[in-house]
Amino acid sequence: MEPDPELAEVKAAGAVVHRPAPGGEGLEVVLVHRPRYDDWSLPKGKLDPDESWETAALREVHEETGQRGRLGQELDPVFYADRKGRRKAVRYWLVEADPGSSDAFEVDDEVDEVRWLSPPAAVERLSYDIDRGVLEQATRALRA
Repeated sequence: MEPDPELAEVKAAGAVVHRPAPGGEGLEVVLVHRPRYDDWSLPKGKLDPDESWETAALREVHEETGQRGRLGQELDPVFYADRKGRRKAVRYWLVEADPGSSDAFEVDDEVDEVRWLSPPAAVERLSYDIDRGVLEQATRALRA
């Protein structure tokens, strides 16, 4: 039986944000670079008090990438121990980027760069296997 994300000590939500690739061939996904950890990951973050998972996912996408979009299919949640050893659950959704928010990213302390990449290039760029698994699941869902 899969663990229940509601029981995790740390709850976070995120997304695989996608858009059509330039020229209409295939698609691109967005990754974020976090200078604090010098890593590349999918946009995600902790839920605010009394915030829904879905609202948190869209808020984090906007805060970290400047993108607005709409929630699509939910992906399988992931579970791991965070840097403090706490049990963390992250629920992810597919989010189709709104074309009108394509260039709204602003550098801050949390994220200093975003990159739109093809899914294969993004898998190579991601720093963590757990994110690669989420992206691979998202890519399968988007092809279906």
